[in-house]
Amino acid sequence: MLEHLKPQPADKIIELIALYAADTRADKLDLGVGVYKDEAGKTPIMGAIKAAESRLLEAQASKSYVGLLGDLNFVAAMRDMVLADAVPAARVVGAQTPGGTGAIRQLFEMIRMASPDATVWLSDPTWPNHPAILKHVGLKGASYRYFDSATCAVDFAGMMEDLAHAKAGDIVLLHGCCHNPTGANLDAAQWQAVGDLLLERGLIPMIDIAYQGFGDGLDADAAGLRGLAERVPQMLIAASCSKNFGVYRDRVGVALAIAADADQAQLAKGALTTLNRLNYSFPPDHGAVVVATVLADTALRASWQAELEAMRLRMLDLRNALAAALRKATNSDRFDFIADHRGMFSRLGLSPEQVQKLRSEYGIYMVGDSRFNVAGLPAERLDWLAGAIAKVL
Repeated sequence: MLEHLKPQPADKIIELIALYAADTRADKLDLGVGVYKDEAGKTPIMGAIKAAESRLLEAQASKSYVGLLGDLNFVAAMRDMVLADAVPAARVVGAQTPGGTGAIRQLFEMIRMASPDATVWLSDPTWPNHPAILKHVGLKGASYRYFDSATCAVDFAGMMEDLAHAKAGDIVLLHGCCHNPTGANLDAAQWQAVGDLLLERGLIPMIDIAYQGFGDGLDADAAGLRGLAERVPQMLIAASCSKNFGVYRDRVGVALAIAADADQAQLAKGALTTLNRLNYSFPPDHGAVVVATVLADTALRASWQAELEAMRLRMLDLRNALAAALRKATNSDRFDFIADHRGMFSRLGLSPEQVQKLRSEYGIYMVGDSRFNVAGLPAERLDWLAGAIAKVL
């Protein structure tokens, strides 16, 4: 049997990690891997998370199964954090999942159960796992223009023109904030216009919100999503805690479905329960309980929000500083967009050959499409980095 398997293409990010690890240069720089890093280049455990884990260690009396939908206190806390009071709680059902990736997988599976002929529309570009999972579950996919490489801004006219070809019942996947890989986000007026189009054409939005709190703040980052939820009859949401709670390896996420009424909500709940059972039965409990503990405790939540805000502001400072350094190094405003984008990523707009040259000549590692991790920028070496980028242009 096994001899009939076909070789699978290597994941480009994992491949990049291996290349970086094998590089012996002392001044090498990793801007590829998508995890938050502090000033020392480490991915820290947040103070509130450590405190909540300590409480859990003392209080937890059993490792028995919890339930197929996971920790329902966690699901409710995430519903409130993401949606606030945008829709009545009775219209929202959810399932704990292994990370945001697990949420995306379960929601794609539910789309296939409910509407196997629907097309899922993805932004061009998008996170590479979106089309990969979509293909794996056997759903049809299409792309809509999103990013203008010339202006390094959202190609909103192209986006709306492409989505005008979507058919009633199709799914439109939107990034809730901090678009990955570009960092270019829709503004309030554009979210409103997208909502108008969705309602006009009978399209269903699916929101991937993996970076809430990393852009303009917890509530500001969810404003577009919430405004949409107030207007549409149905909506799907995949939310991740990996970045904003720093619990990457604990795999903490949630799949939420907004239904038009209570009967639809029960159908969605049943589907998510079944899908969890079929895919992994019970989602991992530890990280979800820790996140729920932080969100439920006033002091821990305040501590977490303060630390999250410090991370957000640090990334904004790094964006502004790199844009300034590149303006100086290139004597142009070509890279000013970096300061305007939000989140952990932006694209420099370099060719694959220029990216390769940065890697081979300077030990600077980023993804082939020139996406770089803002949190990985070395504050004390930005002039050197900008100089290297200028030299490969």
